[in-house]
Amino acid sequence: MKLAVTALWLCSCLAAQDFSQVTVEKLAGGYRFTEGPVWSPEGFLLFSDVPNSRIHRWNPGKPIEVFREDKNYGNGNALDAQGRLYTCQSVARRMVRTDKKGKEEVLADKWQGKRLNAPNDVVVRHDGHVWFTDPAFGAQMDRRELEFHGVFHITPKGVLELVAALETRPNGVTLGPKGQILYVADSDAKCVRAWDLDRQGKAANPRVLVSKIDGVPDGLRTDEKGNLYVAAGKGVAVFSPEGKPLAVIEVPEEPSNCAFGDPDYQTLYITAQTSVYRARLNVKGSIE
Repeated sequence: MKLAVTALWLCSCLAAQDFSQVTVEKLAGGYRFTEGPVWSPEGFLLFSDVPNSRIHRWNPGKPIEVFREDKNYGNGNALDAQGRLYTCQSVARRMVRTDKKGKEEVLADKWQGKRLNAPNDVVVRHDGHVWFTDPAFGAQMDRRELEFHGVFHITPKGVLELVAALETRPNGVTLGPKGQILYVADSDAKCVRAWDLDRQGKAANPRVLVSKIDGVPDGLRTDEKGNLYVAAGKGVAVFSPEGKPLAVIEVPEEPSNCAFGDPDYQTLYITAQTSVYRARLNVKGSIE
C-alpha cells in the first residue's frame, strides 16, 4: 500500500527528513477500535482494543496475542523505565499502573473528592513523572462530577496535581525530546497546546502551538528533532517544533494515535479504527 504524503512546508534545515517516499503497511485488522500504542524496549508493541476491553501484544515474527483482558476499557497506555504499564481506564474512571508481575495499582481516581471524568491518554517521563488527560465524551458527560476537563500530573511520590482545567476536551498527550515540553491535543478547539516543564514536573508558559487542525486531533508523538506527529482527520499530520506544517502521512482509516517503535525507533505505529498500521521513517522517535 503506497502512502500518499502531502508536503505542506519544508525548510532546508530539515532536508534530511523526507516524508515523500514513506509507505504505509497494514499490520493487523479486525478490531472494534484501536488506541494506546506503545513500544516496549523489550521488543514488542502494545495497543488497546477499547470496546473489547483488551490490550494486545505484538512480537515481531509472531501472531498478535491478548496481553490483558479486563472490564475497565483501557485506552491510552505508556511504559516507564521499569517496564511498568500505565493505562487510562475510561469506564472505571481511573489511572492505573501494572507491574511486570501483573499487580495493578490505582494511581488516581479522584480530584478533591470528586471522581475523574474518563482518563484518556498518558505519558511517563524518564524520571517517573506522569501526565494524563481527563476529558468526557458521549455518555461520559452525563456522569461527570468535575466541572472541567483536566490535564493532570502525578509526581514520582504519587501526588496528583492539576495542570489545566479546560472547558474544551483534551485528548492525546506526549512530551518533547528530553521531557522539557508537554503537548496536549485539544479535540474541541482543534489545536495542540504546550507547556514548558521543569525538573519537578511543574508546568509553565501555557500556549497554543498548532491551531486550526484539519480533523479532530487525538494521539501525539514527537521525534528526535522535536517535530510533532498528530493523529487527526485523514492521517498523521507532522509539524515542526515551531508549529509549522511539514506533511500529512495519509492512512486508510481515521487514525486515533501513534507511537514510534522497533529497535531503532524509526517505525511509526498508527492505531486507526479497526486496524493497526506502520510506516518506516528516516527519523527516530523521541525516546522519553
